[in-house]
This record gives sequence, structure tokens and C-alpha cells, in this order.
Amino acid sequence: MTSDRDFPAGFLWGAATAAYQIEGSVTADGRGPSIWDTFSHTSGRTLNGDNGDVACQHYERFAEDLDLVHELGLRAYRFSIAWPRIQPDGKGPANQAGLDFYRRLVAGLRERGVRPVATLYHWDLPQALEDLGGWTSRDTAERFAEYTAMVGDALSDGVDMWVTLNEPWCSAWLGYGTGVHAPGHADAEMARLATHHLLLGHARATEVLRRVTKAPVGITLNLGGKIPATDHELDLAAARRADGHLNRVYLEPLFKGEYPADMDELYPSSGPGRDAVQPGDLAAISQPIDFLGVNYYSTSVLADPSREKQAREAGYLVYPGGLGRHPRPDRVDVGRADVVRTAAGWEVDPSGLSKILVRIRAEYSPLPLYITENGSAEHDYVGPDGAVHDAARVRYLDQHFRAAKDAIDQGVDLRGYFVWSLLDNFEWALGYSMRFGIVWVDYPSGKRTPKDSYRWYKAVVSENALPAST
Repeated sequence: MTSDRDFPAGFLWGAATAAYQIEGSVTADGRGPSIWDTFSHTSGRTLNGDNGDVACQHYERFAEDLDLVHELGLRAYRFSIAWPRIQPDGKGPANQAGLDFYRRLVAGLRERGVRPVATLYHWDLPQALEDLGGWTSRDTAERFAEYTAMVGDALSDGVDMWVTLNEPWCSAWLGYGTGVHAPGHADAEMARLATHHLLLGHARATEVLRRVTKAPVGITLNLGGKIPATDHELDLAAARRADGHLNRVYLEPLFKGEYPADMDELYPSSGPGRDAVQPGDLAAISQPIDFLGVNYYSTSVLADPSREKQAREAGYLVYPGGLGRHPRPDRVDVGRADVVRTAAGWEVDPSGLSKILVRIRAEYSPLPLYITENGSAEHDYVGPDGAVHDAARVRYLDQHFRAAKDAIDQGVDLRGYFVWSLLDNFEWALGYSMRFGIVWVDYPSGKRTPKDSYRWYKAVVSENALPAST
């Protein structure tokens, strides 16, 4: 007998990580440099000059981490493959030592009864390809297909699900548009080209995977709500532009085979990458996928720049720099004063998760969805009792699990939920200043300590149901 707390039978509970954030061993076994190696070793690019040289030592301690996954009772584990471990220069034959590491990782998961979910690209482009233009070059999409073929051939008998790209918006706009992420360019035209070539890379990788595996293939997008500060027409337009910039500019090519028409106003080059689109590109980008991964963290409230004063008078906190994300001349991020925020400054809005899931089904496709990342950055610490009591993260996850269940109850075909993240890790430009993990990592020693959220999540997974109360 089921209750209204139960998730569907077979619901895929998991956790997610990314290679550069946890692996370390950046020169081991023939691995080449990535854009994040270069970026993090450039003065002033990351907080405190932090880098991923050592990170969580996962490359050496992966078996210990897989034991944590098994003990947690997870049914799936989402990891990413470091392109520079497979092709140190972004081209040429495969580095067998790199492939062998991921073979061991996949085999270790299967031995523990955990489904491997592989992400082909989580931002660590080989530096040699960036030197040739990176994602602003169409050729990078073709190189991505070659890399995908090598990985697919090596791992197709073990990986249960494939994600081509993780958050192409971040790769394009934070990496090439504002420069706050690697490779560190601040050029909107470069970001537009990167947007199209990333989507083209997804298309090419999907075509390759269809030839080498029968496992489901999808892509992961970071999506979120964009709410107008008021019902004034200028604020409504600002929120619409923001929605186009983050959500529709990826959803519409993937599901409708076209870029949003109203992006002409936002992007002087007549839409992201339109000057680079060649015949057949959009048909390839919109080829069917088996699932869509959704990374969700927060909702943003937007006002038109001309209405900043009115936003302040209405009680909003105004962040012209976009809460540390990216300043835009056509809108201003405003914060709701009465909303809880994570350590990253992001508003906690569980309802935004259910809304975006329902919207995808209503406006784009009823295909299966997976929440491929969701979690909370906090300033955790080990208490006098030797434990990490991360009550704020438990509340965050509980609220978002309930929002996911609400979307399921509204008819969304949500198949799984991957908590971000299994381990505390290198948080990109923010370095080690905050923690996302359900397992504490003592960086000097590498010691792992499961937090309260780990044990709480274990109970949810075991029961396949929401807790009665938190």
C-alpha cells in the first residue's frame, strides 16, 4: 500500500560529482591540462587562489567513495569523465590509463549494485583545444564527437545512462561571456558562438552514442524561475529576457529546433550563434533524446534597470551585479528580503523546482526528467562531538524533495533525483569557501565524515518516501 509520501517504484535516488571538483591528481597517468587548471592557476581568478590540484583525492580514493555511495543505499551515481584524461591534447588516440580509471570506477559501481550515470563534459575542456578557439570554434564540436566515440566504445557495456553536456549555459556565458569561469573571456559574441557550438557538440555526441550503446542519452541544463519584481511592463519584459537568456535559449533549440525569436532584441547578432548556424544544425540539435536532466538551485527576481528605485521602495534588496553571478545591462537582480538564502547567496525557493518541471512538460515535452543536481551550499563545520550537523541542508533537501513529489503528482514523468553533492569539493571560482557535500571532506588529510544530511538521505532512499516530518 502506498501513501502520498511515496515516490514511484524504481525511483532513481542518486548523488552527483564532477571530475575536476573531486579527482585531484591532475598530472597523473598522462592527464593533460584543462582550462580549469590554467584558470585556477592564474592570479585573481579563484577565491584565495584555490585550485583542483588535490581536491578530494578521489582519483586515488575512489573505492572509499564508492563504499560511501553503497552504504548510503543509492541506486545511481552520476560522475563526469575528464576529457584531458582521455585525450590530453584534445585530439589523437585515447590515453589508455585514463580510460582504465573510468573502467575501474564503472566496474566498482556495478559491483556495489549502483547504476553508473556518466557525464561526458562537465567544463574541463583540454587547454590545447581552447588554444585553438575552444567552444567558439565549430571544430571543437567535432573533436567532442571523437572523444565521445572513445569513451563510448570503452564504457558502453557498463554505463546505464549518458549525459552529453552539463549546464552549457555556464560553459558559454560564465566561461566566455563574463569571464568568471574558465576559460575567462568576457565577450558576448564569444558566448553566443559557444552556445551554438556546445549544442552542436551535444548533437554530435548523441549521434555517436546512438551507434555504440542502447543506454538512454540526454543532456543536463541548469534551469530556474525568473520572476518580475512587479507587474509593471518593464519588469515583466526584464524577467522575460532573463528567462530567454537562461532557459529558452537552450530548451527551444533542443525541443523546437529553433532559437527564441525574441532573443534578437537581447543579442545583437540575431540570437545566440545564428551567424554560425549551418544547414542541418538545428535539426541535429533537436534530434530526440531519451531524457532531460535538470539542475535546479534557485529562482531569481528581476527588475528593469530603470526601475531600481521602485524595486528598493517595494522592499527588495538590489544586486546590480546579479548576486555574484553576472551583471547584465538589461536587467537587475533583486532579492526578496524575507527569503532564506544559502551560503552562496541564492534564494531558497522549492516551489521554483516544481514550477520548472511542470513547465517543461507543458511547453516542451513529456519525456522523462531527472533532477541531475540539487543541493545547498553551507558553511559547515565539524562540531565538538566530531559530527557535522547540517540542519540547513536537511531542510533544503526536504523542501525540494517535496516540491519534486508535487510535480510528480501533477503528472510530470520525473524518474530520479541526484543530490549535489556526494562530497565537499572545489566549487569552481569560489574555491573551497563553502561546502555542498553530504559527506564532509577534511582537505588536508582527505578524511571523509558523513554529515547528518547523509544519514537523513539514507532513510529517504531506504523508504523511497518523504519523511513524515523534519
